[in-house]
Amino acid sequence: MGKNSEVNTFEHLKLHLRGKVVIMGIGNTLRSDDGIGSILAARLQDKVPYIIYDGSSSPENYLGKIIKDRPDTILLIDAVDFGGEAGEIRFLEGEDIQTVNFFSTHDASISLAISYLKNSLKSAGIFILAIQPKILEFGDKLSPKVAQALKEIEGWFING
Repeated sequence: MGKNSEVNTFEHLKLHLRGKVVIMGIGNTLRSDDGIGSILAARLQDKVPYIIYDGSSSPENYLGKIIKDRPDTILLIDAVDFGGEAGEIRFLEGEDIQTVNFFSTHDASISLAISYLKNSLKSAGIFILAIQPKILEFGDKLSPKVAQALKEIEGWFING
């Protein structure tokens, strides 16, 4: 992923992180690259001015908390197989989120979670920061390109 594309993704993301923001990392840290959302949530905890949740592989367990928070913006961070290059980062919004059928390991739970949040928090903006995984097999290490994407995204949030 080229530098301009990275900057544009982050600038686009920053434009949408307004008001009270909830970020939920999603992923299974025992399935290699699938764990990136959960790893990022842990790294951002107490380092950014947002409410952070690690939804792990059961994001639906946090819906009640998110609804109680009454956020203006919800950002879900997850490994998504959208057919890109390993470590490629995409910011999904609006109609892009309607194509939730490309989520790798969280198909049903993530699409149901988004639908439930949309119905419960009608005025909240819901966005997804998607990272293309390379490896989704059993393991506790990220592939090199996904690990690099993790560093970049963490830097976006912490160094802004």
